[in-house]
Amino acid sequence: MPHGLSTSYAPAVDSYAALSVAVATARLELRGASDDLLEALVPLVRAGQADATPPPFDDPISFYDEDPDVRVHQWLRANWRARGSLEPDLWRLGLVVVVGGRPVGMQDVIGNGFATFGTVTTFSWLAADSRGRGLGLEARHAALHLAFDGFGAAEASSDAFIDNVASNRVSERLGYQRNGTEWATRRGEPALLQRWRLTRDQWLKGRRDDITLSGVEACRELFHQPREALRRPAASARGGTDRS
Repeated sequence: MPHGLSTSYAPAVDSYAALSVAVATARLELRGASDDLLEALVPLVRAGQADATPPPFDDPISFYDEDPDVRVHQWLRANWRARGSLEPDLWRLGLVVVVGGRPVGMQDVIGNGFATFGTVTTFSWLAADSRGRGLGLEARHAALHLAFDGFGAAEASSDAFIDNVASNRVSERLGYQRNGTEWATRRGEPALLQRWRLTRDQWLKGRRDDITLSGVEACRELFHQPREALRRPAASARGGTDRS
């Protein structure tokens, strides 16, 4: 796919800023989770393509129900609920991963206490037939660019169970540092999580100049985030400009 934002699944109007956000790399796009994009993912969720081994931690957007219809309904409601409750200090920005015009998963960016601490975390899934191709790494690159370059985050965190080798490897490759462990549940059962932390200074060391952002300014306004609050890189850095 040529580098830059495609018109596939573009929102018809910019009536809700969270749906206008887009991030583009040479390999994929992250797009605000509109109803059209969510509907395109429904067959994957219904078919169990979003399931993973080992499973992720219990999350409002997990895929545990055995009944495909119930699983889809719960997943859609969780996305709609998150989309409709964005606040400056607590938000979950749902982004659909689009590869070659095809939606193949999600990469969420979550701000909990963001207005106070400037910290984000991420949650993602890819369809089974899209794994093992480096797309998870690329999607996280895009999400971090949005968080740090677009929203001025101070640091990003990530958590994965100890036995989730792929997710922990992605965090390590992106420069995250180990940040202790803690217990969490998956399918209601306790398991040990590896925590990761990436500061802004660490991210800047590997900052890419081939990632573009769109629709970010309006989203910052939705979060009541003034431009002067951004902790942006030096003005000489290329790429990552908000084209909204």
